[in-house]
Amino acid sequence: MSLGNATLETTVGSVSLRTFVLTASGTAGHGAELAEYGELGALGAVVTKSLSSFVWAGNPAPRVAPAGDGMINAVGLAGPGVLAWREHGLQELRRHGATVVGSIWGRSTEEFADAAKAMAGADIAALEVNASCPNLEARNAIFANSPEATAELVRACRGSGLPLWVKLTLTAPDLIDVATAALEAGAEALVVGNTLTGMVLDPETGKPVLGNGGGGVSGRSLLPVATRAIFDIRRALPSAPIVGIGGVWSGTDALALISAGANAVGVGTASLASPRAPWKIQREIARWLKKHETSLDAVRGRAHG
Repeated sequence: MSLGNATLETTVGSVSLRTFVLTASGTAGHGAELAEYGELGALGAVVTKSLSSFVWAGNPAPRVAPAGDGMINAVGLAGPGVLAWREHGLQELRRHGATVVGSIWGRSTEEFADAAKAMAGADIAALEVNASCPNLEARNAIFANSPEATAELVRACRGSGLPLWVKLTLTAPDLIDVATAALEAGAEALVVGNTLTGMVLDPETGKPVLGNGGGGVSGRSLLPVATRAIFDIRRALPSAPIVGIGGVWSGTDALALISAGANAVGVGTASLASPRAPWKIQREIARWLKKHETSLDAVRGRAHG
């Protein structure tokens, strides 16, 4: 796809995308919720909110609150389950011409495997394995904090027959080891990263404002954290396909993640503040590329030059 003569196409592993701008999982719903704000087919992909193999109600309300210049959420991965989504949400997205990446989660490796099997044969471009979920089998430790647990998830999800993108956490003790393990187990791409764990207290009561207590903090302040994580992974794993997520609010923010080495960029919390953000960011980066008489390929990874 071109905007103002700037070519925005990219590839993530074996997946070709018409632009490098995607929605981030959890911020565009399960279906075509953003369709009234822009053409879904003009984005690189719509990445769904993570789905389990079963219906899940999520966490108690309240689920979202302001946090500094961003927000904190503890929605709890509420969703209709993969099979119901394939019948309704996926069909709606395809009617709007969207390229779709289905995201899955589970509380155990077996539940991830069940969700991946339920996605087999779906008309989607790739399967995002949300390894940044708590693992009940390991006392709520995050899967993506462990190279072994991450590799096990990837192997368990290969039965889907779909290209696997593994979503990692920015707080992994050794992010490079986890990323390497994911790729060696069969992942095609890495999604870097996710929210940071936090808590907001009500000044009147001193109690947590969210029904679940703590939650995930997101927003503009995550950009330098995500930039560093992507830079480190690209330096250690030069050929690894990367989708960068975290704090992207503008075209120049997206440019930072591309310069650090990302192949594509996910727009998350910005879409909750302004649902037209993904299209706006595409236009801004196209204008920047035209103004500087350069290309996306020339900019990608330039921080390492």
